[in-house]
Amino acid sequence: MSSQEAGKTGSVPLYPLGLRLEGRTVLVVGGGTVAGRRVPALLAAGAQVVLVSPSVTPGLEDLARAGRLEWRARPFTESDVEDAWLVLAATDEPAVNQAVSAAADKHRIFCVRADDALAATAWTPAVARHDQVTVAVFGGRDPRRSAALRDAIAERLSDGTLDAPRFREPETARQGVFRPAQALPVPGVALVGAGPGDPDLMTVRGRWLLSRAEVVIADRLGPRVLLDELSSDVTVIDASKLPYGRAMAQEEINRLLVEQALAGKFVVRLKGGDPFLFGRGGEELLACLEAGVPVEVVPGVTSPIAVPGVAGIPVTQRGVSHEVVIVSGHVPPGDPRSLVDWHALGRLRGTVVLMMAVENLPAITQALQAAGRSSATPAVAIQEGTTSHQRVVRATLGDIAEVVTRQGIRPPAIIVIGEVAALLPDSQAGGDAPQAAT
Repeated sequence: MSSQEAGKTGSVPLYPLGLRLEGRTVLVVGGGTVAGRRVPALLAAGAQVVLVSPSVTPGLEDLARAGRLEWRARPFTESDVEDAWLVLAATDEPAVNQAVSAAADKHRIFCVRADDALAATAWTPAVARHDQVTVAVFGGRDPRRSAALRDAIAERLSDGTLDAPRFREPETARQGVFRPAQALPVPGVALVGAGPGDPDLMTVRGRWLLSRAEVVIADRLGPRVLLDELSSDVTVIDASKLPYGRAMAQEEINRLLVEQALAGKFVVRLKGGDPFLFGRGGEELLACLEAGVPVEVVPGVTSPIAVPGVAGIPVTQRGVSHEVVIVSGHVPPGDPRSLVDWHALGRLRGTVVLMMAVENLPAITQALQAAGRSSATPAVAIQEGTTSHQRVVRATLGDIAEVVTRQGIRPPAIIVIGEVAALLPDSQAGGDAPQAAT
């Protein structure tokens, strides 16, 4: 078999190559779903994308309107390939793809074909990206095999079981990384939001940073089962704050973060939910930066939206609620320390989500009713949402405090007040489900 014949059967090995497309023109012919998948990656690589197609998907049209790409709303002509460094033929018409491929070949430009890989001069691999590492897999014209291997590698990179250590400093700064003007040469601190409780809801970036930690300072609300996966040489410091009980002072937590970081350790501050939503992450960020310690902030899936969602309650709904207010209830109405305008909240028609409010729920519900919110407003309390211990009790604003007490609901719990709380049928909710007062 000649090399030309072998090429037509796909048996000749590919020569893998990474293309630096920043500032270079890439021609994409076709405006359907295939183009919709390929174009974002090209834009992320810095390519100047020229899209040729009489019509395009809404997503591609939006990119064109935003000026992210040039859309030529017409059929392909051979002159379109001029000045292109790479061509993608992505229409659903083989004849058009063949014309694009022929024009590219004539101009000695590599061309990827969506419909016929053997007729193309270039193939696109299954790709995964992680911490500036790009994994590209060619599976010998077996896309499922490529994707499966790609996914397996990506999963191991993200959970830290496959390490890819750096031997050079990264060339570009990552968004969310803060370096003080006089940054010390230490690995630094990561403020990681662990999400609402279910370990599977923690972000990929958060899991990866946790796998690289030398010191972990953990909250009680984080998915603590993840701590068991850490190496035995990782120092774990319990910084739990029990509701109305034992609690490590925030000043001590700040001191520990700085102390461990200055000792040359990579420190992960593992926090439930999102570090910057009633998590005092801002204080920890400032404390580290003032000490010259670089910090990375990793947001978490936020509990006041995720927990109701997992319980089947959207905090907003078309025609029902156009607003949602997230409120801390750790200080009761009337307390001089309170920064909440409870009277204003009582006049709202939308959704109110209460955090840290179990203890003060009687006073809060009374204040909302006194401000004008109807006692018949649906309400739901969700304890330990997203976990195997999740409990859901339903009531109204007028009796949710009594139901929470009777049912023994304890922190951590999210309270949802508003018409959205009645959207989930009673048969789908657990615990008490009394009917709203009339």
